[in-house]
Amino acid sequence: MRIGLTLLVLSLIVAGLAGAQQSNAQAGASAASPPQTQMYVEPAMPYTPSLDVTAMDRSVDPCVDFYAYSCGGWQKNNPIPPDQTSWSVYGKLYEDNLAYLRGILEHAAAAQDRDAVTQKIGDYYAACMDESKIEQRGAKPIWPALVEIQGLQNARELAPLMAHLHIEGETMLFGSGSQQDPDNSDAMIVGLSQDGLGLPDRDYYTKDDPKSKEIRERYLQHVQKMFELAGRTPEEAKKMAATVMTMETAMAKATLDNVEMRDPAATDHKVKFSELSQMAPHFDWAAYFKGAQISTADLNVDQPKFLAEFDRQYFELPLADWKIYLKWHVLADAAGALSAPFVEEDYRFNSAYLAGTKEIKPRWKRCVEQEDQLLGEAFGQEYVKRYFPPEAKARVQEMVKNILAAMGFTIQGLDWMGPETKQKALLKLSTFNPKIGYPDKWRDYFKLEIVRGDPLGNAMRVHEFETARDLAKIGKPVDKGEWMMTPPTVNAYYDP
Repeated sequence: MRIGLTLLVLSLIVAGLAGAQQSNAQAGASAASPPQTQMYVEPAMPYTPSLDVTAMDRSVDPCVDFYAYSCGGWQKNNPIPPDQTSWSVYGKLYEDNLAYLRGILEHAAAAQDRDAVTQKIGDYYAACMDESKIEQRGAKPIWPALVEIQGLQNARELAPLMAHLHIEGETMLFGSGSQQDPDNSDAMIVGLSQDGLGLPDRDYYTKDDPKSKEIRERYLQHVQKMFELAGRTPEEAKKMAATVMTMETAMAKATLDNVEMRDPAATDHKVKFSELSQMAPHFDWAAYFKGAQISTADLNVDQPKFLAEFDRQYFELPLADWKIYLKWHVLADAAGALSAPFVEEDYRFNSAYLAGTKEIKPRWKRCVEQEDQLLGEAFGQEYVKRYFPPEAKARVQEMVKNILAAMGFTIQGLDWMGPETKQKALLKLSTFNPKIGYPDKWRDYFKLEIVRGDPLGNAMRVHEFETARDLAKIGKPVDKGEWMMTPPTVNAYYDP
């Protein structure tokens, strides 16, 4: 078992602070401030290391509503920001952290003397922030993919094209990559999973209540609008949207719902590569695996029913329908990196309508979040240099070591736990692998090319880099030192 604890949570304890969520805006806040630039002034620490009594609402009777008594003042003083769907102390930590991350990236983008990591994160951010160039290019960045799709001559060519699009980070039809062997927790194997829906999950396609019907109608309008922005007439775009909806609805009906996905047995279907042709006989799996550079070793098919439905559509539907479906997902995946009309339409449906936000996030915030998601460990190296020096990490590691030792003593002294159970509890405790602040070994981005002025191309190259890294795990032991979140992330996790 592993415990992953990020520096943004644990640095609070290092400082010996009570009220952790309120007092920690950034890890290593006592460390030296980063160099200032003309573009950006680092914000002051917004929290104090103490109990904030103004968060209470003493006008409320605690015997009637203790939550309102305890937190009512905070709620009144902290309305939900217009670009957020919810708000909490944790949300404030996240937002305050973005300001620090922005400073790192703006400094990296403007610096003259840069190392390789600083160049990559700086140029990625500069490309993402270059609105004038993005507006000039409009939809041109996705033209190569659309032309490639339009050039399909027959259904057999779909497999290698799908492999290429998956490598570039497109989400369509099904997912592929490495996964932990469900029957052997020490091994990594190939995994195939359900994917390819434009709405959040199957229920959006299958429920018959008025709200679900409204969502589907709005989704049709959204798909049509995106095709119009890409150059189609309203009549053409409307027909294309209907095709997308028909295909995705059939796929959705074959997917497992969220409850079924929680059952490990429901997604455990180990097969030989040769057996894929029995589960989905019409698709050219050999061409797909070759194009995606995936090992043809044993694999797990998470949802066989979904794979069978995909294969049925692949065999029965005309090639023209598949071209429409693929083009839609290229458009949807790239929308945030295209010109303003695409960004605004994507926001209007996904964030404003589905999620309920009242304003789009400012570009700098979207760029910081995207870079943390895609280049998190490169970004993280600069982050910890400024805010979490090695001595801070060592202090937290020592603290966690002492906590684990104290837990061991507590277990040994329990009068309600028998000797055999104590031994199992102590064994479990001994297998904990605390992860503090940042990885012991950083991810190597040497081969990744980041080009100033090419935001969508940069995102695609990062996806190619990450896909190659992911597929390289297949056939190897599980790397228990790998991190599942980035060092700047305001969070902690436990991975069994």
